[in-house]
Amino acid sequence: MNKNVCMFVWNHFTNDARVLRECTALSEKDYKVDLICIHDPKDTELPMYEERNENFRVFRVRRYPVMLQLMQKAYRFFMKNKVIGALAFVLWLLCMYASPVIVGALSILAFTLLKTKVRVAWIRGSIILRMILRGYQKKYSIYHSNDLNTLPQGYICSKLRLNKKKLIYDSHEVQTSRTGYESAYHGKLEKFLITRIDSMIVENHTRAQYNDDLYGFYPSVVHNYPFKQKGKQHLEKAPLHEILGLPKDEKILLYQGGIQTGRGLENLVQAAPLFNEGTLVFVGDGKIKPQLEKQVKEMGLEEKVKFIPKVPLNELPRYTSNGYIGFQVLNNVCFNHYSASSNKLFEYMMSGVPVVACSFPEIQKVVENEEIGICVDSHDHKSIAEGVNHLLNNPELHQQMAANCHTSKLNYNWEEEKISLLDAYQQTYQKGVKMVEIK
Repeated sequence: MNKNVCMFVWNHFTNDARVLRECTALSEKDYKVDLICIHDPKDTELPMYEERNENFRVFRVRRYPVMLQLMQKAYRFFMKNKVIGALAFVLWLLCMYASPVIVGALSILAFTLLKTKVRVAWIRGSIILRMILRGYQKKYSIYHSNDLNTLPQGYICSKLRLNKKKLIYDSHEVQTSRTGYESAYHGKLEKFLITRIDSMIVENHTRAQYNDDLYGFYPSVVHNYPFKQKGKQHLEKAPLHEILGLPKDEKILLYQGGIQTGRGLENLVQAAPLFNEGTLVFVGDGKIKPQLEKQVKEMGLEEKVKFIPKVPLNELPRYTSNGYIGFQVLNNVCFNHYSASSNKLFEYMMSGVPVVACSFPEIQKVVENEEIGICVDSHDHKSIAEGVNHLLNNPELHQQMAANCHTSKLNYNWEEEKISLLDAYQQTYQKGVKMVEIK
């Protein structure tokens, strides 16, 4: 069996740390990894093809169908050029008079494709098709689907063929209890496909046990640990104080990552006026960022709370190292959040930044066992503020926790954890995981 791996991920692969680590680890062990992801038409500098090293290549498929792009360009052109648009409208009326059935049908079709949910289905369907076609272009021995949104592609490429191939399902999230995935469709799709995979990977043991309770088998665990970084004192920091116009001795209270629902960020802003000192800084972007900026303005906290856009993944440690305290204050809005052990917790650790974190099992276990921060009630802004002020008022404790971060990172890093990924691959090559019948 060859060591050719086809991996799918439903993003642009510009800030996906976990997928980058996995692809790199496999390529270092002589696996030939082709990663298939999605191109971002808004990023003119993003290549359709990259060769990261001799064993790791990235293929980006087109996001939008060509026909849709032509229709959108034509629509914008006519809307912008009023005279030409008016002439086109007159021409359309004449055509309607000559062939009302045909022109009417085409008009309805165009409206449906441009202005309804059919457009979304068309775009997603075309992406899936292009991923599948790319996945068939080479003889792979293993297909690796990251999350449920690429599992159908992996299933079709690996199993719906004469010579069936191995299929790994790498679930970064809990698909059956996740914000934005409330529809029963996702659970039914996973239940159908999970009996057809050869092995599964999840990011911690809480989620592995959940999977065992739900489907009757315990998947491999590959934790979400980052690459090992140099100590904070040796890392060249990004000039974050200068960027934000802050005094050099100002303590930065840092949140980095996606600004999304369910991450406790509204509570964090609400807690900011209660902090004894320091400036709350958000590094990242996301759907609720405008809402959060509005909250800051309404509360008159423009001098206390600052925002900067997301930064490239390889630059992020330089920003993280500016933090005096880091935040991981997820809310218990679904089991996916409750069971998380997200990457940012370990990124703070790598940079020697003590944390104020939620009291959820995987996060609390690391924070309290390693003594790298304080766990609080992340649903209560007063509890968050108390945790922050405790670290601000006790510099000796903060210093000890920062030192503990540098000790703990010797264990919580990708250089150690990638062995689990390689073991999972070796087991898959040998026989795969025996799947049970799901009732």
